Amino acid sequence: MKLLRHIITVVCIAASFVANAGEQLTANPLRAAEPRTVSDLGLTLMPIPAGSFDMGSLDGDGDERPVTRVTISAGFWMGKTEVTQGQWRAIMGNNPSAFKGDDQRPVECVSYDDALAFCRKLTERERAAGRLPDGYAYALPTEAQWEYACRAGTTGQYAGDLDTMAWYRANSGSQTHPVAQKQANAWGLHDMHGNVWEWCADWYADTLPGGSVRDYTGASSGSGRTSRGGGLSFGADACRSANRNRSGVPNVYGGSLGFRLALAPEVSR
Repeated sequence: MKLLRHIITVVCIAASFVANAGEQLTANPLRAAEPRTVSDLGLTLMPIPAGSFDMGSLDGDGDERPVTRVTISAGFWMGKTEVTQGQWRAIMGNNPSAFKGDDQRPVECVSYDDALAFCRKLTERERAAGRLPDGYAYALPTEAQWEYACRAGTTGQYAGDLDTMAWYRANSGSQTHPVAQKQANAWGLHDMHGNVWEWCADWYADTLPGGSVRDYTGASSGSGRTSRGGGLSFGADACRSANRNRSGVPNVYGGSLGFRLALAPEVSR
């Protein structure tokens, strides 16, 4: 989807996995195949193994093609949930969200730059405390990391039954919900479909590259970053594992736009 085709409201007012045999993708075990926690934040990150998968969809929007074989060369960790309002407040000292009332709701009304600032502050804090693996940093996931983790070994439109796994237009009541109320995917990640859109690190590219690519990181430049997963006021199509969306930067934000952490080998962007 392009530039939040239905348009996200910019002004905020208001370790192993089990999959069906026909849907399993290749993956190698993550060396440190244990969840990681930041206890004082109530933050849990799940291990995501290195491996390969088919990114995109033959049946989706034009920007989901050509289907591309992507190899994720290094295992990483992914937030079990979207970053919550309570976690955001603990690191940043404020709460920009439109949908308040429960610290377990996902933080939203955060721009791409806001999300990066959170990642930097958390990295600095945890590194100073000696709690990060060497060479790793908290970051936004790349688009490829995000889709790989969302699919969790599946090849269908969703990682399971959408109503069981997602808050979206049909069941959200036009509001966000506390994280982890819906069923997790096979790799233990909640709300990868729905609740809030999630920023990814990449510049948006109009198409996928095709062929086979190692550690795909999107376009080299652009006018917007990618967001994934669909959100509370969007339909089922927006929540598909392969669905792609362009969101403006650096200061676009909205009441259905949040993010999820990755803990991955540090790269400069």
